[in-house]
Amino acid sequence: MGAVKSKRVPRAVREQQMMDAAVRTFARRGYRAASMDEIAEVAGVSKPLVYLYLNSKDDLFSAVIRRESEALVAAVTAAVEPGVPADRQLWSGLKGFFAHTAENPDGWAVLHQQARTQGEPFAREVAAMRAEIMVFVTTLIDAAAKEAGCDGELAEREVAGLAHALVGAAESLAEWANARTDEGTSGEREHPAAKDTAATLMNFAWAGLGRLITGERWAPGT
Repeated sequence: MGAVKSKRVPRAVREQQMMDAAVRTFARRGYRAASMDEIAEVAGVSKPLVYLYLNSKDDLFSAVIRRESEALVAAVTAAVEPGVPADRQLWSGLKGFFAHTAENPDGWAVLHQQARTQGEPFAREVAAMRAEIMVFVTTLIDAAAKEAGCDGELAEREVAGLAHALVGAAESLAEWANARTDEGTSGEREHPAAKDTAATLMNFAWAGLGRLITGERWAPGT
């Protein structure tokens, strides 16, 4: 009786295994230090197979950025509760953002720490993802203003600036919430829950934003 052949792994599954290995390696080693040999070893495949499926290290890094970006945007948009007040929508979107980054710390490290610092075309890939989230947040802030009867009082430029400030604060807070401590240290801290991190940002941002959209403004000397 002939030997039983092992079941062939579908190409799509094999590619995802390689991408998973690449995310882990890029996040922990950095783009420059990561090697295709190491990625192949983590994925449990040969280096020639990685090159066959994903062409080059640059192409692999770009594919990783696109995959992680699409997953992050999908997580945020899916988390938003429809048909509820604007502040509740924003809070639920933030919960989705912080939950996804906590559950995928390597993917977040690739997007926030690696891709943005490696120049083109990688930075452009991340910028496209941020622009998509920015439009989404801008829409929520604009809806909040209209909900509060402040339609037209917040200029388009001001709403866009508020969205940039909020997204930047969320990115910074996610980096803090997901920060690793050195292995073997006694000071390792417990990572906060996504809902708590989202509440922290809402307490920081929405308390002022809520007053702004109802017409109350800060000015020097007031």
